[in-house]
Amino acid sequence: MSTEMTTGQKKLTKKDLFWVFVRSNFLQGSWNFERMQALGFAFGMTPAIRRLYPEGSEERKQAMKRHNEFFNTHPFMAAPIVGVTLAMEEERANGAEIDDAAINGIKVGLMGPLAGVGDPIFWGTLRPVFAALGASIALSGSILGPLLFFILFNAVRLGMRWWGVSYGYRKGSDIVSDMAGNVLQKLTEGASILGLFVMGALVNKWTKVNIPFVISKVKNPTTGKTDITTVQSVLDQLMPGLVPLALTFLCMWLLRKKINPLVIILGFFVVGILGYWANILR
Repeated sequence: MSTEMTTGQKKLTKKDLFWVFVRSNFLQGSWNFERMQALGFAFGMTPAIRRLYPEGSEERKQAMKRHNEFFNTHPFMAAPIVGVTLAMEEERANGAEIDDAAINGIKVGLMGPLAGVGDPIFWGTLRPVFAALGASIALSGSILGPLLFFILFNAVRLGMRWWGVSYGYRKGSDIVSDMAGNVLQKLTEGASILGLFVMGALVNKWTKVNIPFVISKVKNPTTGKTDITTVQSVLDQLMPGLVPLALTFLCMWLLRKKINPLVIILGFFVVGILGYWANILR
């Protein structure tokens, strides 16, 4: 006999959570300029609303209406908000005094912080890192390169969605206290540090940093050629790849100084462009 039948309480099942997770992947499917992701959010909540409120009831109509209000955040980081909303809807269906304003207030309050975390983690760190790993394999002509990027990125994306829905549902409105602490900041910094470590290794593998400043020119009496010693040749003798390694530690230091990771990545592009033109004009 189900929990709902024995206790009289309405309870979401794992099947409901699974279908909410599946539907949450279509959050951006009906994106519009008036309410952004609202229709996709309501579509994702439908399995839970069907479970909690009787068919044709005013409660079900009101639930669909309140979840068609304005909503917009990072599409992957919307999962914890979906989970919290599920928990609040379940409590409301069981008689708790939770009004529309409370549910919408939680959604609006979490939209901004989670969007601020999702952009640097997914767009600024994970996607470039996975793309770089895939590109390194694709350069050898292997189809595994793009497949690796596709599999890794979507594995993280789907894992985040499922974990977010489950975590938000378990924590309920208490998740707000977690968001208010340093959890989001530590998560962002950790992802940025991991990404820069990987990028540092890839830079060391792919990039040849050349410092062409001449230290000395000595004519070889045997061959008649002039041996030129540059700063780069000295560094290569001391420790090959020293410059890329130094750049990696420089990035770590900049992160500790609270420099935005996106600014650091932009700096890499600027340095690369300047080095490219310096070699051409030399």
